[in-house]
Amino acid sequence: MSMRILMAGVSGFLGTRLVDRLTSDGHQVVRLVRRPPRTPDERQWKPSAAELDPAVVADADAVVNLAGAGVGDKRWNDEYRKLIRSSRVDSTTTLAITIAGLPAEDRPAVFLNSSAVGWYGNTGDRVVEEDSPAGEGFLADVCRVWEAATRPAEDAGVRVVRLRTGLPLHRAGGMLKPQLLPFKLGVAGRLGSGRQWLPWISMRDWLDAAAFLLDRDDLAGPVNVVGPNPVTNAEFTKELARQLHRPAIIPIPALALKITLGGFAHEALTSARVLPGVLSRAGLTYHHPDLPTALHAALTE
Repeated sequence: MSMRILMAGVSGFLGTRLVDRLTSDGHQVVRLVRRPPRTPDERQWKPSAAELDPAVVADADAVVNLAGAGVGDKRWNDEYRKLIRSSRVDSTTTLAITIAGLPAEDRPAVFLNSSAVGWYGNTGDRVVEEDSPAGEGFLADVCRVWEAATRPAEDAGVRVVRLRTGLPLHRAGGMLKPQLLPFKLGVAGRLGSGRQWLPWISMRDWLDAAAFLLDRDDLAGPVNVVGPNPVTNAEFTKELARQLHRPAIIPIPALALKITLGGFAHEALTSARVLPGVLSRAGLTYHHPDLPTALHAALTE
């Protein structure tokens, strides 16, 4: 069934691709933007000031929020940490409170809100699914308040899905893009010990999961949007080097990461052995269930 979907975060790495996917599926996407609208499908809002016209939300069958400053885009300092947190919490709070304030008959049926596997913190070799508690660390703390900000919509009876996204693979962005040049130059290798687990997912499977969750009115709460077979950083490095036909023999020490990445170095070395419990039990079919096929798609499609 075709839906009118209100979406925030439309210009980001995932948002631009999800807009294309939902539009190709026959849905109408209305884009929330912070600047004055330039096209008929745009609506302005100011999440930092909690400004959003309730009528814009009342027109929607579903709301999707992917807004948030990129965690790997800049070196972390205190100011950027505040932006990472506020850009997520302000947008989520504004949408959730606006949804809750509408008459019941005007509320959207579903609110898909971005979150991240950072919720779990450092899990080491321990496997975690959606019922695992929040971990420790900056991103875990951000995820905790980020997810809590959806509560007004949930309390109002709207189906809320919290997308605990892993590491979507695509050559144009995310964790993969900055690695390509060093690998092609033969000056790359595992990060730190290489024993940390990476919860990757192919871009196609991430998009499939988002569309799947919009349609499944029996699914709510946290959902790990990751592939079914996480790998260690050492395994990821080896496979990427194989597909690029380059060596990967220069490990990057933890100290060097801390010097170049600042606060983000801790997160880059975090181990998250996350499984997609909800999606697997719900029957989502993965087009790229293993890393070799996912990386091949990321590098060629």
